[in-house]
Amino acid sequence: MDREEVRSYVNQYCRLRDIQYAAYELYARKHNLTAKELFVLDIIWFAEDGCLQSEICERLSATRQTISAIIKKFWKSGYLSLTEAENDRRNKIVRFTDTGRKYAKNIIPPAASAENDAMAELDEKDIIEMIRITTIFSNYMKQKFSEIKEECDCKTEVET
Repeated sequence: MDREEVRSYVNQYCRLRDIQYAAYELYARKHNLTAKELFVLDIIWFAEDGCLQSEICERLSATRQTISAIIKKFWKSGYLSLTEAENDRRNKIVRFTDTGRKYAKNIIPPAASAENDAMAELDEKDIIEMIRITTIFSNYMKQKFSEIKEECDCKTEVET
């Protein structure tokens, strides 16, 4: 397949990815959240015993600063509790408070239901194939992006 044909498929795939991400972004905005905040709430919701901040960072490929700011926002609102992890006191276990669980209950279960309902529209063989191919593509994306050489073409002075 030539590069132009591949580029066409990449563009089609990117448009589909953007549609999916926009669905999350629009839903998050309805609740005065960003998509990243929605994803953080989702991860905590489905972690029965709470989860480590580092796990949230890893799962979302987000910096510790970004996740700390999100967690701090929800903590200040009384939605989250933070407990030191036994094996690493710098890492915090994040859990919902009762108030936080009530807050997230109106956001996360309906979103999870929408995801499940959308997936349920597909035949099982199509779901299995979609996951198989997406896994392969995701692994190649991760590999190819990690192979990009860092080249700094930075200018130290602003041109006038």
